[in-house]
Amino acid sequence: MIETRPWGEFHVLHEEEKCKVKKLVVKPGQKFSLQSHEKRNELWSVISGNGEITLDDELSPTQAGMMYYIPAGTKHRLENVGNDDLVVIEIQTGTSFAEEDIVRYEDSYGRV
Repeated sequence: MIETRPWGEFHVLHEEEKCKVKKLVVKPGQKFSLQSHEKRNELWSVISGNGEITLDDELSPTQAGMMYYIPAGTKHRLENVGNDDLVVIEIQTGTSFAEEDIVRYEDSYGRV
């Protein structure tokens, strides 16, 4: 399954009751909303590209080979600051993987 978003797209690679795995592709110059989740944790593994990751109030550069654990309730964002796609494997664990479990604090695309 492939879903298009303003920042790029994601592919659902695996899904079961307590786990969902996605491949995220963030296009150059694009970024996620600053968001958090109440019902899931995420583990991000950067596969390729260059970006910046925000975890709560800390902004850090990221690149291929880096991994991040994002507990439920943590504000987070990923931005592609390079010229190529930023590709991340995301493993979600928790009690809900619904898109409705997104709390947005800032969004460049006007989503609420």
